[in-house]
Amino acid sequence: MTDDVMAEIDTGLQLHISGDRAGAREKFAALWERIGEDGDRLHRCALAHYMADVCDDPADELAWDLRALAAADSLTDERAQEYHATLAVRGFYPSLHLNLAEDYRKLGDHEAAKAQWALGRGTLGALGDDAYGAGIIEAYNALATRLDIETDSPDFRPRRSGHNLE
Repeated sequence: MTDDVMAEIDTGLQLHISGDRAGAREKFAALWERIGEDGDRLHRCALAHYMADVCDDPADELAWDLRALAAADSLTDERAQEYHATLAVRGFYPSLHLNLAEDYRKLGDHEAAKAQWALGRGTLGALGDDAYGAGIIEAYNALATRLDIETDSPDFRPRRSGHNLE
């Protein structure tokens, strides 16, 4: 079954990847107008997650990342798997918490950043043993350095494969 909204979100994502942040932001804003705060949870989660990436203001980025987290918290695996059979909501959290930690760091709230980092670090077991998982782990380790966090296992590797939000 085709999910037209997810296809449109992907179109916006491709604009961002190609360097057209303004075009992606415009596409995502128009989609958000259609979806709204009460729309499909998967759509809200994905759209807010990607909208945060094209924000220029760290406070706006934080607001969108918080929307993505709230949508993920209300999302079920069953709904996610209607879109793609391998999706598991637990696989979204490493990236969501990483983004929130970085948002708070940019805003100068290092305590909130460290709290989000710790929450996210606890979800890394949901990542697959693949390039995506390794990239997220590298990002956690880099953020730990920026936040001056001592880590006990910087070479942590996920144990299972899975499909993630990004």
